[in-house]
Parts: sequence; C-alpha cells; structure tokens
Amino acid sequence: MLQVYPDYYKDFKCIADNCKHNCCIGWEIDIDEDTAALYREYDGILGERLRQNIDFTGDVPHFILLSDERCPFLNNKNLCDIITQAGEGYLCEICAQHPRFHNELPDRVESGLGLCCEEAARIILSKKDIVQLTYEGDSDCEDEIIDLRDKILATLQNRSLPLDERVRNILSLCNTSLPEKSTSQWADILLSLERLDESWTDLLLLLKAKGNSARIKDFDIYMRDRHTEYEQLLHYLIYRHLANAPDLEQAGNRAAFAVLCYNIIKAMGAVLWEKNKEFTLEEQIELCRMFSSEIEYSDENMYIILDELR
Repeated sequence: MLQVYPDYYKDFKCIADNCKHNCCIGWEIDIDEDTAALYREYDGILGERLRQNIDFTGDVPHFILLSDERCPFLNNKNLCDIITQAGEGYLCEICAQHPRFHNELPDRVESGLGLCCEEAARIILSKKDIVQLTYEGDSDCEDEIIDLRDKILATLQNRSLPLDERVRNILSLCNTSLPEKSTSQWADILLSLERLDESWTDLLLLLKAKGNSARIKDFDIYMRDRHTEYEQLLHYLIYRHLANAPDLEQAGNRAAFAVLCYNIIKAMGAVLWEKNKEFTLEEQIELCRMFSSEIEYSDENMYIILDELR
C-alpha cells in the first residue's frame, strides 16, 4: 500500500490552549466503537465523568456538549481533561486525528492537513517553497484520475507563469470552465447555504455588496509578494478533492471547485483590503479557515456548490 502526504504534513502540532478557534467548541464529536468500549470500562472519577457525558443511546456514541457548546472535557484553561488525566492514547479517533484527513483509495492512502484548523492553515499558507508530495511504499495501479491530478499540480506549480494564467491552464487541462456568475451572485449562493459563524455571514454580505466592484487588479499588485498563499491554497484543494472523484468528469468538476474557491477567497481578500487598507497573513489564514469550516466540512454545502458547477 502506498502512503502519500505533502512535505509539510508532519510539521503539524496542536497549539491547544493557544488556538483562537478551538475544535472542542461547537462540534458534536462522534466516538469510534473501540474508544467507546474503552470509555465504558475506564475506572475512577474520569471514568464516571466519561459515562455521564457521553450519549451511548444512538447509532454512534458522542460527547454531550454543554450549554455553551463546549466539550464537557474542555477545561477552563482550554485543555483536554482526557489528555491531561489519561494521555493522548485515550482520545477517540476523531480527536486524535483532527485536522488530518485520509483519502483511502484502492492502492494508496493520501493524507493531509485540513484547512479548517488555524494552525494547519498557517502551515499551508505560509509555505514559500513548492510543495513536494512524499511517497512511501509501492503501487502497481495505473489511475487516470491520479494522473490528471498530478498534471494539474504540475501546471499549478509552474512558477514561470503568472498565477492567473496557471489557473486558466488548469481549467483548460480539465476541459471545463466556471459558470458565468458574478461575485455577488456567488455570494448569494453561499448565503443560501447552512452557516455556522456570524462572522462568515457578515463577510458574505460584504462580498455581495462590494464584490463586483472589488479592485482585484490593484489587490493583485498589493499581494504580488504573497501569491504563494494562493498557490498553496489551490494545491491543498486540488490534492485533497480530486483523487477520490469517481470519474474524470467529476475530477474536472472538483478542479473547477478549487478554482472557484480561489476566486471567491481572493475577492474576499480584496474587499477586506479595500475596507481596512491592509490585508495581513493572519487575516488570510482566518479567511481560509472560515471558508473551509463552512464549506469543506459540510457535505451538503460541498455538493450544492459542485452541482452549481456542473
């Protein structure tokens, strides 16, 4: 079995109580079967707390969030009591793996870091060098979708060309294009989706109001020394979403999704820059984190957007 991951994958380390957007707040966390069995038998005060704060009655056990949507094991220092009292080995699979993702394919497992985590986003977007994929193990399978994905990534990383030209070449390579919708129309579509964060709603309303008149060319000049942030964003999206497409047509659809994300996130950056007269790396990280959390981590939202691109 072939294991694949980007060269920054092993750089991730959870920043725990220094995280501004704690993944232990606002998310209902399912518990895998093996860990649930472990929690049922755990001794002592922690064991009692585990059994009192887990709903075992449904199809999948999950932690019962407190009234403020905090995990019951997230203490007042924003640290996990399961880790501090039992160790990381007692975390359920989701908690232990987040924000890592694993695409399981017939001949390989492709792993990466999810952009919805601010520290993962910082690692991805701050990288200046071209991302290299690391391969461990062997594969004898030929896969036309993987071949297309690798050609797309090579096209994206051809830094002899301007980024927007590379983006056009990606769409041409996939024989696809984006629908003729204005930035404000895309903002309307995003506003019609399920939303988690009021800040995201505020940003979409700003994009709807200002997006069509955003000074993208001036913003490109402002960002001329930071175009690698958008290259790394596109690399992440293409690497994560194309490989498990069921066929070449849908792989092209997912390439279009990556380009659409790039266009929307850049337009959002432009309207924030016009509003605030600056646009920092930290703002870029937060923007991409919100986009990922609201869109990528909702299957329903993802499929609605993919349908819009067909």
